[in-house]
Amino acid sequence: MEYTTLGDTGMEVSRICLGCMSIGSSDWRDWVLDEEEGIELVERALDLGINFFDTANMYSNGESERVLGTALEGHRDESVVATKCYFQMDEDDPNSGGLSRKAIEQELSNSLDRLGMETVDLYQIHRWDYDTPIETTLRALDDAVRRGDVRYIGASSMWAHQFADALHTSERLGLDRFVTMQNHYNLVYREEERETLPLCEREDIGVIPWSPMARGYLTRPDEDVAATTRGASEKRLYEHPYREGGGPAVNERVQQLAEERGVKMAQIALSWVLHKEWVDAPIVGTTSIEHLEDAVEALDIGLSDSDIEYLEEPYEPVPVSGHE
Repeated sequence: MEYTTLGDTGMEVSRICLGCMSIGSSDWRDWVLDEEEGIELVERALDLGINFFDTANMYSNGESERVLGTALEGHRDESVVATKCYFQMDEDDPNSGGLSRKAIEQELSNSLDRLGMETVDLYQIHRWDYDTPIETTLRALDDAVRRGDVRYIGASSMWAHQFADALHTSERLGLDRFVTMQNHYNLVYREEERETLPLCEREDIGVIPWSPMARGYLTRPDEDVAATTRGASEKRLYEHPYREGGGPAVNERVQQLAEERGVKMAQIALSWVLHKEWVDAPIVGTTSIEHLEDAVEALDIGLSDSDIEYLEEPYEPVPVSGHE
């Protein structure tokens, strides 16, 4: 395993972050691992040297956090755990979502209880809240840091101008600021390269992209995507513009390069993300120990400048996706 410093936090994290949306309860989504298999996946990640885990309160309606906390018993000190809030957790309680002080404080408390932890290493806002002033959100998060409930705060998909506004507001008010950005970024979705990633690079923000393999679209030929359980049932896969802007041509080139190298398509797609200097640790979600091992092996796959140019050449601009 390789390790890197996460942004300017000083924390050392594995270059692969295990995304825990795939563990919790299959009652939530068909492809999610239940507790026993989820624990096995986390334990194998630890064996492989992965020390960075990302979850959210909404994943399996809290079960992901609970299973992750159980799996990390005895490994808490050497692990870096990230979770998120924003999406409404209780349909009968409108204050169980959003980024008001009430929502943040009660949902953070619930997350800590499920994780079985007194402090979470990285607490992230899952999306931008248009109904709550960013000053209110940042003051609540700053208080959480000062109480010792949270070590660092981070953000996820939003417009670059919103992120810049949040960073400026923190500096203006003397509050803890976002130290990470978890955004949508892969070979068939590169719109973040226009503004958000350069901003993160300038501000020394840790970048931990979600969906580095395009929700599985870059792990198999285009025509085979629907053959998987997730591909057949995951509607959100088809809401992203992966098949637009040259996506199928990129998919084909990933396949060709993988065949030439004798590796898997997923490893080529992940290696491309790992070669991007502004990326600290892509978030890899999987339900398979084999695929997790493949992801770690991708760290050893080198891509030349010509390989990267070949993979990127068919890409064309697509609509921004992932901020909702």
